[in-house]
Amino acid sequence: MSNSQYNEQDEQDELQKYLEEKAKQEQEKEQEPEPLSAYEACVLKESAKIHELITEAQEQSRKDG
Repeated sequence: MSNSQYNEQDEQDELQKYLEEKAKQEQEKEQEPEPLSAYEACVLKESAKIHELITEAQEQSRKDG
């Protein structure tokens, strides 16, 4: 192998290590949930209630249908 081929391989190795480190950082960031604001918590709570009501209504319509 020529010297330039070694340099290309080194650059590829460095790039691979960099990308792996970036992916690892992103994954760690996703695992640490950020605290919800009061507004966000309220919206999620109300959304869950709505989904529950929709499910109940669908079940009721199946029984009545």
